[in-house]
Amino acid sequence: MATTLFTQNTIACIWDFDKTLIPEYMQSPLFRRYGVDEATFWAETNKLTEHYRKRGYHLSPEIAYLNHLLTYVLSGPLKGLNNQILRECGADIKFYQGLPEFFRLLKQSVQDRPEYQKHEISLEHYVVSTGIAPMVRGSAIAPELDGVWACEFIENPVQPGFLRQNELPIEATAQIAQIGMVIDNTTKTRALFEINKGTNKNPAIDVNSKMAAEDRRIPFQNMIYIADGPSDVPSFSVVKGNGGKAYAVYNPAKPEEFAQNDRLRSTGRIDHYGPADYTPGSSTAQWLRLHIHQICDRIVADREAAVQLKAARPPRHLNPTPEEEAAQRATRTPKQASFLDGN
Repeated sequence: MATTLFTQNTIACIWDFDKTLIPEYMQSPLFRRYGVDEATFWAETNKLTEHYRKRGYHLSPEIAYLNHLLTYVLSGPLKGLNNQILRECGADIKFYQGLPEFFRLLKQSVQDRPEYQKHEISLEHYVVSTGIAPMVRGSAIAPELDGVWACEFIENPVQPGFLRQNELPIEATAQIAQIGMVIDNTTKTRALFEINKGTNKNPAIDVNSKMAAEDRRIPFQNMIYIADGPSDVPSFSVVKGNGGKAYAVYNPAKPEEFAQNDRLRSTGRIDHYGPADYTPGSSTAQWLRLHIHQICDRIVADREAAVQLKAARPPRHLNPTPEEEAAQRATRTPKQASFLDGN
């Protein structure tokens, strides 16, 4: 008997991180811990692509900051940096007002309604970021997340010939040395399709596999993508273009960010925008709650309509009740009445 892979009663809020959930870059606590001047680091990073181009090298801008972090590790300013330290620095990340409580409240607003409980509707939160995954996982919001896509480093990479060794040496001092995963503003869209198809829940499903719309775990129309600006246009476009919602946030203290989001709205890149304020009464909190509930209502309506369509009416007695017989008589024409009465 044919069956679908997933029931499609899950909603996903997919969040950018820097400048969306936090007012600064997530690496700020790391630089403070090591006494590294943050402004200098980013100024150097922004010049790397052009600097290497003049030397005849091609450097992808998306990995420039990751490479520069590794250079800082190798040259001394970040010596000894490992994934555990990155996770510890994540604990020092400060979030916008209302977080992480807002994530819990959104999930609770879905769980508490009987009509949503009846159809087992649930809400999931995902972070898709160009930042550093261990820092996200070490942050205060990590317990509220159902998945994280971000950049990762490898400590103590294996040496040539490791396949011929029965036992690999254990390094006493771990230190990041290679890039393990890169997420940039374009490849974020791959994460969206992994969430859409359910690759993150069932590893047997390849993100490049062809899948019918009804077999995908979270349809795009069940998604809301929240980010802070133009760098997220590819992800905004994928979600919004496939029936989901795109919402941009801005720092209320920076008028230029408001203007930036207004341009995104006027050009149709996003559905709406609001301040990065996640307290219950804020316009952002109210917009997200409203549209999550609208998605829930549509899921309920679709599932109940499917029941009506696919469940056949039970057999009925041929003899009408007195009320049904009276109703039938009232609708007969004089000619029909004469025939049925035997005249």
